[in-house]
Amino acid sequence: MIAPQPGQAGPLPQATRAAYLALVVMTVALVAPLLSRLPLAEPVAAGRPATDAVRQRVVAVDLLGEVRMPPGGEALGTPLGGLSAITYDAGMDVFFALSDDRGSRAPARFYQLAIAIGDGRLTSGDVTFTGVITLTDPAGEVFSAGAIDPEGLALAPGRTFFISSEGDAGADPPVPPFVNEFGRDGRQLTALPVPQHYLPSPAIGVRNNLAFEPLAVSGDGTYLLTGTENALTQDGPATSLTSGSWSRLLAWDLATRRPTFEHVYPVSPIPAAPNPANGAADNGLVEVVPLDNGGTLLAMERSYAVGVGNTVRLFELRLDGATDVAGTPALVNPDTGEALPFTPVDKRLVADIRSLGVAPDNIEGMALGPTLADGRRTLVLVSDDNFNPLQVTQFIALALRLATVPAGTCFLPLALRDSWWPCDPPCP
Repeated sequence: MIAPQPGQAGPLPQATRAAYLALVVMTVALVAPLLSRLPLAEPVAAGRPATDAVRQRVVAVDLLGEVRMPPGGEALGTPLGGLSAITYDAGMDVFFALSDDRGSRAPARFYQLAIAIGDGRLTSGDVTFTGVITLTDPAGEVFSAGAIDPEGLALAPGRTFFISSEGDAGADPPVPPFVNEFGRDGRQLTALPVPQHYLPSPAIGVRNNLAFEPLAVSGDGTYLLTGTENALTQDGPATSLTSGSWSRLLAWDLATRRPTFEHVYPVSPIPAAPNPANGAADNGLVEVVPLDNGGTLLAMERSYAVGVGNTVRLFELRLDGATDVAGTPALVNPDTGEALPFTPVDKRLVADIRSLGVAPDNIEGMALGPTLADGRRTLVLVSDDNFNPLQVTQFIALALRLATVPAGTCFLPLALRDSWWPCDPPCP
């Protein structure tokens, strides 16, 4: 199918939904007996979401609290700021947060933190910096200033770390983005191959400062997932007030360390107009975290508009049903300007952070934390203050109420879902 404009899909009229749903149920009822006679499919290849996995679905998001740290502070002898990513080590019950300092204020680094949210609250004094790890190249040398723009951080199954760098598409020559593996001592171990169509040049590749922001390892440890904040240059425009942008999700098989699949993520249009009208405004995909092993993820979009501030929204994604565009260097035909046929990932809004009762700063990092005694899963967000004296380093703790969706459950298309349809019907 030709994908709709990103972020523009809306619910169908009620009569149309009812007719469509009746057609879906009737079709499934007729086809299901025939499908049951077919041989079982081959197991899903490694490095991809399992199709038979039990799914988790977000049914509610609760605010546990926030901690704000004033600008200009220090952590363990380093300037505190620029926290663009966070990840959780359940075995050690500690968090790690990455600074996007490119080495201009102190060597590139990430921190170890203790965040006390086991009591279901986050209050002043609950966030403690307990360690700082300097990033170094394979030879053990500190990265030179500007050589790395660290944005994403993910804990690997072997308890090493993957770190993504946006590079610098505006430099001459451009600095390409990367996703590399680092030891717990901060030393680079390996570099993952990045497909050619992501490498920046005047006509193709990542846009400047809109490259690899999200980074996450699947729950079963089989694949690593990153994404672009907005569309690649050859895939379409960046976000605007009236249209979204086609970001790409890129995965690597962690057994082979090779790229395995790519999907298109529809970033929503900029949600609020700047004031004044000619002021700066943007919106982009900044983080993803897996909710299960079946391709359900939580994504975070962060927007800023002059005179308005930040808008941070959480979306639930499902990868199944989306077209694998790996090996497709452009989503638009360069000769005709027409979009190629593809189906993007499905997403639904689960929370607007401001609506939960907290004003978000420039939130960029997100990680699942420990499970609370009542069964809710904690989710920790962190802000990148850009080392700006007018901003703060902010930690926000949320609790997710998750519902289990059995394997094989049918899902309605996005256009048929709205507030009156609270759950997914079982397959006939």
